[in-house]
Amino acid sequence: MPTSVDDAQDLAWVRLVQSHDDRTAFAHLVCRHQGRVRAVLCRLTGGHQALADELAQDTFLRAYHALAEFRGESRFRTWLYRIAYNVFLQHHRRGSQRLEALRQSVEEDDDETLHGSDGGAQSAGLELNLDLQHALDQLSDDEREAIIHCYFADLSHSEAAEVLGWPLGTVKTHVLRAKAKLKTSLHAWNPSLATEDIA
Repeated sequence: MPTSVDDAQDLAWVRLVQSHDDRTAFAHLVCRHQGRVRAVLCRLTGGHQALADELAQDTFLRAYHALAEFRGESRFRTWLYRIAYNVFLQHHRRGSQRLEALRQSVEEDDDETLHGSDGGAQSAGLELNLDLQHALDQLSDDEREAIIHCYFADLSHSEAAEVLGWPLGTVKTHVLRAKAKLKTSLHAWNPSLATEDIA
């Protein structure tokens, strides 16, 4: 059942795709959700934007082909994040050799930007983002995946449990541990910084 106006609109677009193969309706779904899906995948891949973009494209392609199976028992975005997470896991299991090359490329780009001429707020924002990614990298895989889905994907604990295929209590435990570690890691940026502020 839709829980908001956005959810109801998503469902309406889904029904148009299912009944008439309406490409415009699917394009609306992509436009609404691609930014958040890319952001979540970027965090899951350790900040590798190019890889995240590739996985996001794969996510929406798979979603389009699987849309006939969507029954509306959960929110569309929860169903979509489950696909994105599965795409990430499949890539991770393949152990692609591109990952290290992408990591080096991103680190070089970040270093160049940090020492460029712009400076100021842009540099500080990038440094915070890099520190946040480093802090996320220090978490266990389970802690990182739980906090990314609950804060970067903006899912409830129960929705994250559905996406990750974990018991609800496991998600809550990993989120609590991750929040405590992130607060410690990012304390230097702002002693009163709450995890909700960094999402």
